[in-house]
Amino acid sequence: MDTKSWIDQVIKQDQIDKYLINGKDFINENEIHNKLNTNKDCSKEKVRAILDKSLAVERLSFDETATLLNVTDEDMWEEMYEVAAEVKRRVYDNRIVFFAPLYCGNLCVNSCRYCGFRKENAGEERKVLTAEEIRRETDYILSQGHKRVIVVYGEHPKTDAKYIAESMKTVYDVKKKSRSGKNSYIRRININAAPMSIEDLKMLKEVGIGTYQVFQETYHKDTYKSVHPKGLKANYRWRLYSLHRAMDAGIDDVAIGALFGLYDWRFEVMGLLYHTDDLEKQFGIGPHTISFPRLTPASGSQLSIASKYLVNNKNFKKLVTVLRLAVPYTGLIITARENPEVRDEVVKVGCTQLDASTKIGIGAYDKAAHNEKEDKQQFTIGDSRTLDQVVNKLAEMGKITSFCTAGYRCGRTGDKIMNLLEKGTEGKFCKLNAVLTFREYLDDYATEETKKIGEELIKKEFEEINNMEFYKNNKLLSVINDYYKRISEGERDLYV
Repeated sequence: MDTKSWIDQVIKQDQIDKYLINGKDFINENEIHNKLNTNKDCSKEKVRAILDKSLAVERLSFDETATLLNVTDEDMWEEMYEVAAEVKRRVYDNRIVFFAPLYCGNLCVNSCRYCGFRKENAGEERKVLTAEEIRRETDYILSQGHKRVIVVYGEHPKTDAKYIAESMKTVYDVKKKSRSGKNSYIRRININAAPMSIEDLKMLKEVGIGTYQVFQETYHKDTYKSVHPKGLKANYRWRLYSLHRAMDAGIDDVAIGALFGLYDWRFEVMGLLYHTDDLEKQFGIGPHTISFPRLTPASGSQLSIASKYLVNNKNFKKLVTVLRLAVPYTGLIITARENPEVRDEVVKVGCTQLDASTKIGIGAYDKAAHNEKEDKQQFTIGDSRTLDQVVNKLAEMGKITSFCTAGYRCGRTGDKIMNLLEKGTEGKFCKLNAVLTFREYLDDYATEETKKIGEELIKKEFEEINNMEFYKNNKLLSVINDYYKRISEGERDLYV
């Protein structure tokens, strides 16, 4: 099948039209610009009232978010950083969840001007992994200590829904013995892939998809058209409503994101909030996570280094802070695109998920296992630290690494987990599961240095746990102590 025929077959106009309101989508550019231009009363009293709303774990309105984006007083920003950190602590405690990306294919029908995978980039070596190659990639990821992955696919007929479903089955099937002799395996697969039909998404639901992630890249329509001139991705609305279709297919954890550097960062923050709002209006639940990658140099892409909208480190920290305040109960992901110093700094203002030991070439993990040179990549990696190195650094910062996937297997997904997050309850379960999975990691994979600092952190965690009324009232203290003892003696995958 030729590319055009495949694209025509994939896009189903009726699965766009059903979500429109009076024939219009939810991104009202004039309204966004108007709110950014008119909400310039950034008095300390007004800003602090907005911050109080965030502290109550309530989503901010469009006007309130625009007000925060207009703050110019650097002292006020320092207050906002502190409040964002406190919001994160109230909802998610001090834990950071880890994952590894697994790139399965870089064939692509799109012509995205910022991406090394784009169809016209002759310098990119094209490949789609076989089942055996996926097993080897997964084997290496497991050897680092990871328990969850996000599997990434180019937008191409050879990596369609059927391929994705089979590749997910392969990843779930891999078992690898850890240092303690226990079998380790991937407990949750999230995917980043092309927008699909409801029918195809139901197929992925059946094989155990975790979170379905599709980034709009930019919500500004003229910019979107300019940077996506051809291919499946050229259809703005097919992409815009990809997560709506996922919700209708029964996938209750979806993830949004924007590629910062394509257009004005303040507009994109507002676009993410409008996306969140429409999901909540139509399905009663917003995104499970929000991502905010920045443009980094990509193979053969002049735009990736010359865009006039590139976001500096100072503004990057600000946009992450506003997202944490605007959507206090949603996870925030910062990837290894960023360098270690930026990641360590931005984690302080509210990020909840990181990747580490990251390789983004096709087959790159297996090459690393055999000390082979990695091929050209989709974009530039800024943080090449191993998982153990990042875990060690976070432990020094007082943050506990979590490999927990318990909520998904206990049914705490979709609107259930969002309600628990808003009430501050889910974070308390996650605190216990973070301790259990961290103990697993320390015994199975950590260096002696990381194990030493990690065990000191666990002691502090138990001091907090033993003094919290929630655990006493719900009779969880005896459970966590029993599970912790059993894991220390060699059992695995115990959770509450």
